[in-house]
Amino acid sequence: MTESHNNPENHGIEISVKPAYLADQSHPGNNRYVFSYTITITNQGSENAKLISRYWHIVDGNGKVQEVQGVGVVGEQPHLIPGQSYTYTSGAILETDTGTMEGHYIMQRDDAASFQVEIPVFALVTPAKLH
Repeated sequence: MTESHNNPENHGIEISVKPAYLADQSHPGNNRYVFSYTITITNQGSENAKLISRYWHIVDGNGKVQEVQGVGVVGEQPHLIPGQSYTYTSGAILETDTGTMEGHYIMQRDDAASFQVEIPVFALVTPAKLH
């Protein structure tokens, strides 16, 4: 399932998210559930934008919170010209078979002005929980 978000407050930056459960890396008997998420960032605005940093708020099915922040994504700080997209895949490990993620990116225009792009909440769910 891909979720696409185009928030007018995101300065023309559109975010789409495709989460997936990685059964081959998970160990439910040890409360280890591994999920990947593929994110596509598209600059639909009229100005160049560089992804400077990220922040994630991850909550598992028990309400346990993980916060992750850092420079760029997967070791990169992509610079997107209008019309350009950047896609990457990363992951999260939960202690439960369901959870949620949400967060934001800090982007910077060529004039050094920065702005925040919200990433609305999306679900991390094992296939067994979908039926």
